[in-house]
Amino acid sequence: AVQWYRKAAEQGIANAQYNLGVMYVEGQGVRQDYVQAVQWFRKAAEQGNIEAQHNLGAVYANGQGVRRDHKIAKEWFGKACDNGLQQSCDAYRTLD
Repeated sequence: AVQWYRKAAEQGIANAQYNLGVMYVEGQGVRQDYVQAVQWFRKAAEQGNIEAQHNLGAVYANGQGVRRDHKIAKEWFGKACDNGLQQSCDAYRTLD
C-alpha cells in the first residue's frame, strides 16, 4: 500500500498525502518517521485536508518531528475547526 500512496501523494493527491503521513506516524509499512509525517501532513493540510490540518496541529502541540510550538499548533487546529472538525475546536481551546 505504501508505494501506491506515495505515488499518488507525489502527484499532489491530498488524501494520499494525509494517509502517507499517518503511515509514517504509525510505522505502517515504513520506518516510523515524524519528520516525514509532518512534511506529508503539511502538503495535505495546505490543500484543505482537515484531518491533516488537525494532525499538523497535534504534532506541533506535542513536538513530534518539529519543535513544539503552540502558536503554530493553534493556527492548524483553528483551520481544521473552521472547516468543521470538532476535535480541533476542542484542541484549540486546550492551548489557551
